[in-house]
Amino acid sequence: MDGNGRWANARGLPRTVGHHRGTEAVKRVVEAAAKSGIKYLTLFGFSSENWSRPESEIKELMRLLRTYLRSETAELHKSGIRLRVIGDRSAFDADIVDLIDNAERLTADNRKITLVMALNYGGRNDILHAANALADYAAREKRKLSQEEVEALFPQFLMTAGIPDPDLMIR
Repeated sequence: MDGNGRWANARGLPRTVGHHRGTEAVKRVVEAAAKSGIKYLTLFGFSSENWSRPESEIKELMRLLRTYLRSETAELHKSGIRLRVIGDRSAFDADIVDLIDNAERLTADNRKITLVMALNYGGRNDILHAANALADYAAREKRKLSQEEVEALFPQFLMTAGIPDPDLMIR
């Protein structure tokens, strides 16, 4: 969903129009991916770097996120789509976190396709979080981990744990 604001700017439209069109495009992309037999689709909905945008734009993005989760969760479930959100939820308002948790819980057993929404996600933050969690694990174990153990355990501490590596990335 990256580029919605730039898309609108290029057409002389307000950035918010681009964000609205982006949410409409999400529905079409998820449907097409499911029909094509794709099992995992990751969409970057809001990166950790997006917090530097103007406050009015962030408020509109949060409103759109609320609206999407309220209006689409039942449809995702009905369509057999599992929702999984990766990213740091601590920066979001409590009602958004509740909507995310409820959507994930409702759709947890769906298997047609897993829609992974990256919200307040950044790859560097994920790696830092995983490295700290792995260090905490080693401290609890009271021992130094071997290189082989680190390589085996590290992926389990990533926010993307349990999600296959991507086959294709489009920006």
